[in-house]
Amino acid sequence: MLIGLTYDLRQDYLSEGYSEEETAEFDRPDTIEAIENALRELGHETDRIGRVTSLVERLSRGDRWDLVYNIAEGFRGIGREAQVPALLDAYDIPYTYSDPLVCALSLHKGMTKRIVRDLGLPTPGFAEVSCPADIEKVELRYPLFAKPIAEGTSKGITGRSKIENPSQLRDVCRHLLHEFKQPVLVEEFLPGREFTVGIVGTGDDAEVVAVMEVALLSTAEQGVYTYLNKEQCEERVKYTLARGAIADEAAALALGVWRGLNCRDGGRVDVRADAQGRLSFIEVNPLPGIHPEHSDLPIMATLVGWTYRQLIDRIVSSAIKRVRPGVRGLARS
Repeated sequence: MLIGLTYDLRQDYLSEGYSEEETAEFDRPDTIEAIENALRELGHETDRIGRVTSLVERLSRGDRWDLVYNIAEGFRGIGREAQVPALLDAYDIPYTYSDPLVCALSLHKGMTKRIVRDLGLPTPGFAEVSCPADIEKVELRYPLFAKPIAEGTSKGITGRSKIENPSQLRDVCRHLLHEFKQPVLVEEFLPGREFTVGIVGTGDDAEVVAVMEVALLSTAEQGVYTYLNKEQCEERVKYTLARGAIADEAAALALGVWRGLNCRDGGRVDVRADAQGRLSFIEVNPLPGIHPEHSDLPIMATLVGWTYRQLIDRIVSSAIKRVRPGVRGLARS
């Protein structure tokens, strides 16, 4: 099977003058090499496409693929993660991971929480701040937590993100509105343990890879999984498999979110406990980082004894199972 690879390389954007933080979600060359090597070991041919503009050029030349392994994050707009899936849908080319609706929805953390809440699943009380006037309308219990509404990789999250009073709320929200040019999500802060749940598969076939606890070391910025903590996770964060009742509860909540939102093939759901130890949904990542040593989903797979190739195979197999009926070319696999 011929599998195209769509992605955003961090170095490409850095060379164009963008900052380290602006490019934090983008991939390193060794991530692309790892995916490509795994796919080739599984017997597939690969073709590197690159970012969305490269995909447009290739499509206009008439290039086609049996499947696209898509990890392109996009750069601009609330629907940036949906751009590549939407183009591929238009050309009837199957791809890994979630569809444009899920990719656009999940990037907007406020809209995602509304759906999760309507599903009857727990998530902290929240408000959206779209302009300075909205700050005075926030009626939530302190402490609070504030972050950009449509970023990943903990962008915009610092030690100041935990907020104790209205004065701090005004300062932090004004800073984030100015810095990121997008609304701010304000949530009631959960002080308990934090977990991320790795999932592969789609619908009833979705299963939990592992539940991993995220614990901050003494070298980390405390209390919050900040951008800096995530960027320097090897020195600042300890990742361990969770077991027992808390892991079962996290897995059940994560699967409820995953299936309720119609996420596909592979990703992560983040949950955190309140002061009484009750878990709530925080975020879903249906387009997960996939670096074999630095990204959470491969870390979890490794902790439970999967090879990187096995993880990639499970993701690709899920995509093939979804699209095989009526799709030409996949039979060559």
